Amino acid sequence: MNKELYKVLLVDDEPWNRDILRNLGEWDELGISVCGEAEDGEQAIQMVKEHQPQLIITDMRMPGADGVALLQLLSSQYPEIKVIVVSGYDDFNYAKNALRYRAADYLLKPVNPEELNAALAKCTRELANAASAPDAWEAYPASFAAEFSLFQQQARLRFNDLNLPSLREWFQQLEQKLERSELRRPRQLGRVAYELQNLLNELCISNGLSDRLEEAAIPPAAALTSIRETVEWITKAYEQALEQLIAQRKYKNKLNLEEVKQYMEQHCMEMITLEQLAQIFFVSKEYLSKAFKKEYDVNVTDYVVQLRMTKAREWVMDEQIPFKHIAEMTGYEDVSYFYRVFKKHFGVSPGEMRKGQHKEFNPSPE
Repeated sequence: MNKELYKVLLVDDEPWNRDILRNLGEWDELGISVCGEAEDGEQAIQMVKEHQPQLIITDMRMPGADGVALLQLLSSQYPEIKVIVVSGYDDFNYAKNALRYRAADYLLKPVNPEELNAALAKCTRELANAASAPDAWEAYPASFAAEFSLFQQQARLRFNDLNLPSLREWFQQLEQKLERSELRRPRQLGRVAYELQNLLNELCISNGLSDRLEEAAIPPAAALTSIRETVEWITKAYEQALEQLIAQRKYKNKLNLEEVKQYMEQHCMEMITLEQLAQIFFVSKEYLSKAFKKEYDVNVTDYVVQLRMTKAREWVMDEQIPFKHIAEMTGYEDVSYFYRVFKKHFGVSPGEMRKGQHKEFNPSPE
């Protein structure tokens, strides 16, 4: 880009952390300029009023008004500003607050340059799309915002899992949610459809369907005459994209085990089974199980456990994260079951490991 289109505000109480962000960001290439720096949430709000940035990168742990307070205020008063959250460790409560207040991304320190610039690029795309939306569209009521945010998360999961029946059912539930809400006017329905279309464009990019991005994100007037028309319009767009992705995956010459492995690494904290993997990659579960075991010398279930336990160990060594939260973050709703899996894997309980009673922790042989 030849000109600066967007301004970003850096918020962190440590000057060197702000310096790191300044050095890592590909500002010129992305058309972004750093308009200022703030040491806490209160100072950040003053600078927002002064500089009117479109982007904010903020730490969460700060003296005074911390990142949670800043996110809450931005969400209510400046919802159009894109926020990228940076945290010193993967804290469960901070992650929940970032999600609740619709942060654009959540990055861990030390910040990975590729992840930072990918998040910035995503934000600039969304800002560009929002700028092209009709000014007359109305924001949906706050009472619907949290529910709609959850809907988008689940729609993303169903799309990435290639689960077309579940996705269709989910959009039927959206119609019911809209019927129960206060959204009736075309200008409100247009905002909902527009945001869902932008999410679909993002999903197409991440799944290699860039040829579908030419479809208009702005819904036609005919699609906004009723809730049913709006839902049918956006459902059709999702169905067509997902059918194309399914066909693309289904008719590959052979199973790519590296793709399977990468998928497992990205989704290991979710409920994932051999049956689901076989469905996603269009092979029998028997064939997938044997091929994976032969290639990596570990079965699918044990590999998922390994991935979860590797992350669990990092969190266990941080005394500020409760074991209950660690169990939830690693996909175990039953804390006692998480304890059993952890002890079987490492030979010690989470509490023993945290107390440092054992200097070396090696997974127990299966």
